[in-house]
Amino acid sequence: MFKPFLLILTALILFSCSEDKPNPQVENPAFYDFERKGQSTVSFSGQTTRILMATELLQSMLDFNMTSSQLLEMYTNESPTGQDVGPFGNPELNASSKSIKSKVAASIDFFSANTAESAAIKSDFENWIIAQVEEVYPNQNQLATQGVAGQIADGTSVRYVNGKGLEYDQAVGKGLIGALMVDQMLNNYLSPAVLDEANNRTLNDAQITEEGKRYTTMEHKWDEAYGYLFGLSTDASDPLSTLGEDNFLNKYLARVDNDSDFTGIAQEIFDAFKLGRAAIVAGDYHLRNAQAEIIRKKISELVAIRAVYYLQQGKSGIPTTGNNYGPMFHDLSEGFGFVYSLRFLRKPDSDDPYFTRTEVDGFINQLISGNGFWEISGETLDFISEEIASKFEFTVEQAGS
Repeated sequence: MFKPFLLILTALILFSCSEDKPNPQVENPAFYDFERKGQSTVSFSGQTTRILMATELLQSMLDFNMTSSQLLEMYTNESPTGQDVGPFGNPELNASSKSIKSKVAASIDFFSANTAESAAIKSDFENWIIAQVEEVYPNQNQLATQGVAGQIADGTSVRYVNGKGLEYDQAVGKGLIGALMVDQMLNNYLSPAVLDEANNRTLNDAQITEEGKRYTTMEHKWDEAYGYLFGLSTDASDPLSTLGEDNFLNKYLARVDNDSDFTGIAQEIFDAFKLGRAAIVAGDYHLRNAQAEIIRKKISELVAIRAVYYLQQGKSGIPTTGNNYGPMFHDLSEGFGFVYSLRFLRKPDSDDPYFTRTEVDGFINQLISGNGFWEISGETLDFISEEIASKFEFTVEQAGS
């Protein structure tokens, strides 16, 4: 009398196991190159657009003829769409309906239910942009001193800092690596909540594409994550051959991969993206999710490594005599932005961030308390560096060299 029940139970167990078992037939392709009926299904134009917008914004922050309204418009892009008007030099960006701000701290996993923090983070970038115009621009030709914004020499370069020694353009640029690129990649497009939203799995299994497109919704979401890393690559199907083609994640992936302590990280990330996309095509969602976790781990490591690197470079640049503060200020300004980006890192196989807002705010406050970089100590920089490295599998010595 129990046989029918046992047979049903056994069938259910076998079905459940088979659903979770990786498909051994899914091979990792040599390139990020996927086609349907002879045409490419890869698309991430929105990510390319936002990277280009951020690039112009950073360049314009050092154009002392700009107004805060013009710079903020680059951040929000609220001008009428479909017209060649707006703040960007590239008319295609002015005509775009996309913006930087709309995707800052906007991931479904971290910020959909945390709108207050999302709004605060968005405002941080606006405040840095406004401060650049109101604090730094008026003192363009004045030497910076403690408490007074102005210019400061960094070798043959000139840096422009606030009264604490911080370059606002570096805070914005490196902060966007976390708040825009990393958050959207790790906590939005690679999230099962986005990939498997509604009937995405059913449509993907049936290879039903979006209306007028060559890709399924799930394929496109994965590509959008990919675009935040390789969106400006000359050959996005083979991007490792020309790493460093933007000033954001791609640039620093190249820097970290060139460090002998971390050589191979670029290939690991690229391989995970390729295999995850192939798994989507094959309908192997267990394998897809495993690749997403690899990407979360390695991208998080990348940002943390660069945070420690710049803090340690800043420490080594603290003047023992004289007033050659420029190199140190530049390193610590980049470090400031990477520390800010720690908030968006995602533990693999977890819904938790590596660092809470409270932890990151604590690091930031230590960096800019009092007179900020003018009087920061090596002990403080070591403490923050150790706190960061303790959550990963690398040492301060490895990252800082």
